[in-house]
Amino acid sequence: MNNQLTRRDFVKKTLATSLAVGTLGGLSLPQLFAQNSGMKLGLVTYQWGKDWNLAELIANCEKTGYMGVELRTEHAHGVESNLSKKERREVKKRFADSPVTCVGYGSNYEYHSPDPAVLKKHIDGTKEYVKLCKDIGATGLKVKPNTIPEGVSQEKTVAQIAASFNEVGKFAQDHGQLIRVEVHGRITQELPVMKAIFDQVTEKNVVICWNSNDTDLKAPGLEANFNMVKQWLGDTSHCRAFSETDYPFQELFGLLKGANYNGWILLEAHSNPDDKIAAMAREKKLFEEMISRV
Repeated sequence: MNNQLTRRDFVKKTLATSLAVGTLGGLSLPQLFAQNSGMKLGLVTYQWGKDWNLAELIANCEKTGYMGVELRTEHAHGVESNLSKKERREVKKRFADSPVTCVGYGSNYEYHSPDPAVLKKHIDGTKEYVKLCKDIGATGLKVKPNTIPEGVSQEKTVAQIAASFNEVGKFAQDHGQLIRVEVHGRITQELPVMKAIFDQVTEKNVVICWNSNDTDLKAPGLEANFNMVKQWLGDTSHCRAFSETDYPFQELFGLLKGANYNGWILLEAHSNPDDKIAAMAREKKLFEEMISRV
């Protein structure tokens, strides 16, 4: 069986059950993906949530019914790799005592630099945050490709990014974590480029985080572009505020359902409303209306 089919089977089997179905390379499969209960709404602390400390973040998610959080780096909640073991246990307990799930951590690590020292710094940093994710009870680390450097061939950079994903993926397996690759960056957010990268990714715990970019809509269209990479979809998808964009989320949710996606829809809003609680409630209502129609 080729790698693509193996990966697809891995994702489907994991999403299809909340039972303990075994391990793979040190990974506890049930820990990698959300339980099979349909698409669930969560929050990326990108703009909404970036100024809340951890207690405020969890309380506001509870209040508005956002049951999952992807913590962003360098934000007010202060969950970073410099936390002590005791502090990490405290973060884990805060989530354990709440209905809000710590879905994962959103890093800014990227792997396109032609400078070996810069590349190594990003890979080493990734590994440190993988350990943080394990310690706080998260299930994965978000990373990204970010560009194709000028003066370097696309083929060379694509191979370097894929090799980096394989290296950090192997490390993450030993810590029971996913590497969630956000569809991101100049040139690299193009779905054919993401496909070219993932054609060279061998580690089953390295998966795609859909990012709802305008480039998803380029010819041949959303459905064809989605189908190009759907075999690598993981358990997180990022969406902009539904009321603030004309991205065809209703169509996307239909495509996700057709792909048996049972993961998180994580709101990554770019605006900065004064009343973020009211804004979160508004977006949750829109989400529920769209999900009811798929």
